[in-house]
Amino acid sequence: MKKSAVIGVVGLGYVGLPLAVESAKCGFKVIGFDIQEKKVDMINKGINYIGDIVNSELSTLVVAEKLEAVTDFSFVAKVDVVLICVPTPLDKYQQPDISYVKRSTESVAEFLHKDMLVVLESTTYPGTTEELVLPILEKSSRLICEEDFYLAFSPERVDPGNSSYNTKNTPKIVGGIGNKSTEIARSFYENILDSKVMTLSSPRVAEMEKILENTYRNINIGLINEMAIICNKMNIDIWEVIDAAKSKPYGFQAFYPGPGLGGHCIPLDPYYLTWKAREYDYHTRLIETAGEINNYMPSYIVERSSDILNKFDKPLNNSYILVLGIAYKADVADYRESPALKIMDNFKNHGAKVDFYDPYIEQFKYKGFEYKGIQLTEEILKSTDLVVITTDHKSYDYDFIQGNSKLIFDTKNATKEVENRVNIFLL
Repeated sequence: MKKSAVIGVVGLGYVGLPLAVESAKCGFKVIGFDIQEKKVDMINKGINYIGDIVNSELSTLVVAEKLEAVTDFSFVAKVDVVLICVPTPLDKYQQPDISYVKRSTESVAEFLHKDMLVVLESTTYPGTTEELVLPILEKSSRLICEEDFYLAFSPERVDPGNSSYNTKNTPKIVGGIGNKSTEIARSFYENILDSKVMTLSSPRVAEMEKILENTYRNINIGLINEMAIICNKMNIDIWEVIDAAKSKPYGFQAFYPGPGLGGHCIPLDPYYLTWKAREYDYHTRLIETAGEINNYMPSYIVERSSDILNKFDKPLNNSYILVLGIAYKADVADYRESPALKIMDNFKNHGAKVDFYDPYIEQFKYKGFEYKGIQLTEEILKSTDLVVITTDHKSYDYDFIQGNSKLIFDTKNATKEVENRVNIFLL
């Protein structure tokens, strides 16, 4: 309440850095940790690398010595609150890789001290906080949770590029090991956020709540992607179907098809529940079916592209394909798990020449191959055999693209306002 607590944030990515900034803006002294020296150096110079953060706010906090970044885990000894915001990817077998959480917890445990609050924010399977994090902290420190220190899970809710909701105003969920942990965690978040903080009965309920959020979206996107495939076979416009369905004021929420799932949450998080459910002898059929459909979409995009070219006596092999958009969603520079990466790789494997343009991304590496973006010019567009729109950035001039392209495959309905549609094919 007095803002005298020192806040530590482990992992300065899309979740951790906004939390660090908001905590510092509210008057707390904040120390951020990351293993990437480049990120740490940028923060300490007041240079921002996250789109949802105001550059001037970050630099002001650094100059005022309210926010600093380190690469040495011993900083934990100086803080009163530790927020663990590290990645939770899947391994090559589609099983949870919680090594980042485990290593971070072990490092925190080494410097854990009395009266500290530890909060896990990384999305994970139900039971992680109680079954993994708690035993490591208690065994290493020889401190007792709820007596000597406090532990809770509070799932991150970050939507990069969302102009309405951000870290500051998105409702927060907290589930502690016990009543003390829950209340102390609630008090902390209420002191840095403008949103409601809802407390739950346990960490595993909070962990399951986060999995439900993303599984709900994963399954509904899988449904609408399958509907798009069926509608194409039946020569029905899926976009018109969705517009008609969403006119119903109850019982329907619009989801939209696309080239596949991207980002760190929706494509990955449901598999954490799939993996955990096996422990209870249960097979998550609906989740896995939706995953199969969504994972198929990048291949489907290439198949449809080949069909479009074939209609004009042009084989995919040796065709020149221009992919518009590498980011997994519009108006951000984030291409984690972006389906566009798989689509470009698939085009290349089919013998096509492929380039990309994304106003937010100049280059990227995928499967050991480096792709460099090109400029979107009239000459480039006219030289392409097919333009594939994979990200609906608002900055694109779609009339210009339509007017100078031979053929366009729009996987996002980004060209819906373009009047001349003679060369446009929709997903």
